[in-house]
Amino acid sequence: MTIQTELSTITSTMNELSVRITALVETDGAAMDNDVYTELIAAERTIGTLLRRLNRVAGRIS
Repeated sequence: MTIQTELSTITSTMNELSVRITALVETDGAAMDNDVYTELIAAERTIGTLLRRLNRVAGRIS
């Protein structure tokens, strides 16, 4: 497997995870404990940062 293919697979998986966390926060956020909500928002932001970095690296390889 090439690096580009591997990065594409990882990025796709991270995108799916990001969408799922966002949906969870938007759907159930009001019913969550504040600590849980805060941690999920932090995770969502962290994944967003990771996706930007992965896309940047993939752009340099292609």
